[in-house]
Amino acid sequence: MLSKLAEKERREGKRSITEADRRRWQLPETGWQEWEVPFDTDPDWPQPLQEALMDYRKAWRAKMDEVNDCIAKSSEGEELVDQPNIDTKRIRVSGPFTVEAVQPAEESLDLESPIGGEPDAPLDTYDAETDGQNAVNAEAHLDQMIRLLRNDGVQFPDNRTLKFATLDPLEGDVLHAEGSWEGDETERLVAVVFGPQHGPVTALQVEDCLRIASRRGYDELVFAGFSFDGAAQAIIQEDPNPRVRIHIAHINPDVAMGGLLKETPSTQLFTVFGMPRTEIQETDNGEYIVKMEGVDVYNPVDNTVNSAGADKVAAWFVDSDYDGRTFCITQAFFPDKKAWDKIARALKGVIDEEQFEKFSGTESLPFPVGEHGQVAVKVIDPRGNEVMLVHKLGEQRY
Repeated sequence: MLSKLAEKERREGKRSITEADRRRWQLPETGWQEWEVPFDTDPDWPQPLQEALMDYRKAWRAKMDEVNDCIAKSSEGEELVDQPNIDTKRIRVSGPFTVEAVQPAEESLDLESPIGGEPDAPLDTYDAETDGQNAVNAEAHLDQMIRLLRNDGVQFPDNRTLKFATLDPLEGDVLHAEGSWEGDETERLVAVVFGPQHGPVTALQVEDCLRIASRRGYDELVFAGFSFDGAAQAIIQEDPNPRVRIHIAHINPDVAMGGLLKETPSTQLFTVFGMPRTEIQETDNGEYIVKMEGVDVYNPVDNTVNSAGADKVAAWFVDSDYDGRTFCITQAFFPDKKAWDKIARALKGVIDEEQFEKFSGTESLPFPVGEHGQVAVKVIDPRGNEVMLVHKLGEQRY
């Protein structure tokens, strides 16, 4: 038998030898273990050995059929198809999807942070680019932001753009630039602070800049950043210094494209979205309801605060138990009812129309007081800018 195995290996190569060949031609001295029994016989085997293997395989197949029948009787039926029929009377709303964010994790206020004034080592704060490109550092980033802000101005709601009559950089300071608005007869002094190139504006940066801006007599303070962490937005919304008017200006992510950015009059690199105007109501059973009434928009020209309706809001979300750091959506609403008309008609008769109507509402569903005793409301404008408002709910519970 071994000669047959050697002959096949010599004729067809070692890779041609299968497990069935080894079991068939490498016969043991006494007997096989269960996992070593050959799958078929060889004509040169002794007749009793061939009959014994055939009887074993027959019994083995009978046992396997019995096991398979037992499994089939106990299992639920499942029909697999590769060409499903299309049901034109139903509409697919959405398949599986994921949402990702690039905002870095927040840091504790007790930790030292490089964000603030001029970094101790500006060149070490940013990674140096290789391949012959110039090093990107804090100073280069600030120069670019000031240049873009001077050229583009700040976009306010209702398509109002305000440009700076003057905007000059401040060297070696936590405040990065100062200037005044065009057409401002009162000549209010405006300070500008930019967030880091890679990361959100933090609460520590807001506190430091607000204190210095108030001490130096600035009338307005503009924070411009790619994103703002929750603690920073909470400080800004509380408006701790009534002397200084604070603005949150969101920087268009296209700015990160550097030299590839196409600068046009409609670029809108810096956009301001007002603070959400919300009301908290307590129900009879001790739960709470959030009412989103609109957005308070500041007009720098008239130095007034105007109220915009909910139609200026693309979406708003509720975190009914905000822990002060991570915003977790528990309720979501989209006030633009026109966006839901088509899908509502397509799903008519399939969904509860009354419940579906609440998706476009401005009033949340009732919710109990959570462990942290506060609720956060995040509002998204049509351009994708987001602002957040935090409300305390009675006595905190821990």
